[in-house]
Amino acid sequence: QVQFVESGGDLVQPGGSLRLSCAASGFAFSYYPMSWYRQAPGKERELVGTVYNTRHATKYADSVKGRFTISRDNANNAVSLQMNSLKPEDTAVYYCNREPFAAWGQGTQVTVSS
Repeated sequence: QVQFVESGGDLVQPGGSLRLSCAASGFAFSYYPMSWYRQAPGKERELVGTVYNTRHATKYADSVKGRFTISRDNANNAVSLQMNSLKPEDTAVYYCNREPFAAWGQGTQVTVSS
């Protein structure tokens, strides 16, 4: 079945960087756009950004544009999220998924705090 396993979350100080990874399985990875989402406490899950399956084009939420970078590795069914200049408001559980989305993984916790 479709599965996503996210990793790389941690506690980091404001201004710091983290790289999240997602291992996908159970579907033809290279045919799907892949996205990162996040959900902060008490808030709805929101789209962070997407990397498309054609030409690996990307799009980002305004709140992370210029700070976050999504990339994909079709050979290894993996997608990454490089996060720089982190802010406390980036604190959330981060999830990856395909578009249209399937079952959610467990996510990985990112906490930005001094």
